Amino acid sequence: LMSQSDASWSCWSGHLSSLFMLIMLVDQLEIKKDWSDHALWWEQKQQWLLKPAWTLDKCGIHADARLYLTPQHKPLRLVLPNLLTLRLRVCFSSPVFRTVIGICKLLNIRHPEELSLLRPVEEKKKKKQKGDEEEVYDITSAPLPTGTLFSIKGKLGGSIIKLANGMPAFFAESPEMESVYKMLSVSQPAPPPETITKMYRPTSKVDKAQVNGRWLDSSRSLLQQGVKEGDKLILRFKYYSFHDLAPQFDAVRLTQLYEQAKWAILLEEIDCTEEEMMLFAALQYHIGKVSTTEQLVASCPAMDDLDSALQCLEVKMEAETSSVKPYSYLHRPKKQTLKKYKQFWFTFKDTSISYYKSKEESCKEPIQQMNLKGCEVAPDVSVAAQKFCIRLLIPEPEGMNEVYLRCDNEQQYSKWMAASRLASKGKTLADASYSSEVQSIQSFLAMQKTTPGNKTVQSDESINTHSLVSPRYQKKYKPKQLTPRILEAHQNVAQLSLTEAILKFLQIWQALPDFGLSYFVVRFKGCRKDEVLGIANNRLIRIDLSVEDVVKTWRYNTMRQWNVNWDIKQVAIEFNGNVNIAFSCVTADCKIVHEYIGGYIFMSTRSREQNDTLNEELFHKLTGGHEAL
Repeated sequence: LMSQSDASWSCWSGHLSSLFMLIMLVDQLEIKKDWSDHALWWEQKQQWLLKPAWTLDKCGIHADARLYLTPQHKPLRLVLPNLLTLRLRVCFSSPVFRTVIGICKLLNIRHPEELSLLRPVEEKKKKKQKGDEEEVYDITSAPLPTGTLFSIKGKLGGSIIKLANGMPAFFAESPEMESVYKMLSVSQPAPPPETITKMYRPTSKVDKAQVNGRWLDSSRSLLQQGVKEGDKLILRFKYYSFHDLAPQFDAVRLTQLYEQAKWAILLEEIDCTEEEMMLFAALQYHIGKVSTTEQLVASCPAMDDLDSALQCLEVKMEAETSSVKPYSYLHRPKKQTLKKYKQFWFTFKDTSISYYKSKEESCKEPIQQMNLKGCEVAPDVSVAAQKFCIRLLIPEPEGMNEVYLRCDNEQQYSKWMAASRLASKGKTLADASYSSEVQSIQSFLAMQKTTPGNKTVQSDESINTHSLVSPRYQKKYKPKQLTPRILEAHQNVAQLSLTEAILKFLQIWQALPDFGLSYFVVRFKGCRKDEVLGIANNRLIRIDLSVEDVVKTWRYNTMRQWNVNWDIKQVAIEFNGNVNIAFSCVTADCKIVHEYIGGYIFMSTRSREQNDTLNEELFHKLTGGHEAL
């Protein structure tokens, strides 16, 4: 037996329980302190002895076993989404899933099931220069989490936390701790440009896949995964399925989510158009300004949950065939050719688009009918150039059929884009969310509009454009060119409150084509080359690595079962229609992919009406592995 002070004892009796052995050991140490957080760690087996009633024989321990008496909670350096580094005590003996629950409870972040821990990128060893030291905020004096785990109780969605002045009681105990909590719940100024340039930036889907290989296993403890006391880990939102976002309760959660979205855009982890980048920059600039004077407060009920807000409106519509003015249609052109649009008359009914040679022939059989259920819908828009196109990737037996629809104006585009998005989810025009989806799209387009000849935009020399736009646009434009464009876009969002601005930023982020996709390099069974698997909250996508095009999409609602062959590290999935796929993972352990799929299915089981505690058992059943669902 080894204690923390390296003193050792030899004792053996297979009939002793681990609890009785602990009592004997503490008596021999003759050190008066609280030993309640200590437990035995079996180094050879990488296993905690946490069942006090079990005898050593039952645990499988023999006379040559080397056990360590060590605290279960140890200090850890934790990097948050806003790049703030905290030093806090976390549980090294519980599964990571429960450790994250404890962290989130301390920081007042609801729905901890959406977050997880990953290892940082290995840094090259180099001489430390003056000023390179990382600033770490120590909160190890915080009381250890006790009592019930987070629960999902109606709108609150969490266990009761003692608050003082709107923050957990611990943070209100001193001005220093209060300032730390403010850094958690209020967006902070961006670091200097030289710091941003040093940050890791993935340049391809393979680089992004490498990042996803660093997630920790949620069903094993930190110590079992080689994490040591004082190590650095990163806390991030892992599952892009944000349940019950309520500004009045989620100051820290919303701020950290906004920061993760902001850095994903600035570091080009997700692509966006130039107009979208200017709008993101304007919103960042606005949030930075109002954060000094405002706090996150409750917004209108329809915005409390970005995923379900559109369903809160009671709009009654009758399902009907929707016809609009004819516009152009294009199948995917061959490489190195221009897009040639041909004009047809289109109708939208249920979840299908039909097109005809002319309006007069719309009473006859269509040239083709395309069912959009399960398809990929992406905007291809430039408000300045009056370009309003919709890109559709429609699943077919032999792959994905790429189709472009070009609309005449933004009103037509808004209606068809809204209908296409709903159809991809299996919803029709009769769905209550159709009207608000149209309004949301129109609102987004209005924000991208510029006012030619407007000379009322005042210059602001204090704008740090390096912290507002990604490196791609920093290379393309000089700061004096970016500043007026950002300020011009800011005029469209200047009236928003802090809460509205953050929610709008998140809403536009969620509307980006590649939002919520986590990439993995895999090799499909029967193939000789590596490909990319994208995992989202409702689907899996297969991407050709050579051209980075989507070639196939499978939705979770068509999945019958999935399992993992742990011997050969292969994931096998069966879908409706006798469709079977199998692949091995190249850039990550197959357990991470298995956990992603099971995790998203677990997220889909949550509901607003749910009153019971977070179902940890179900999460581990879906993500723990070794058994088919």
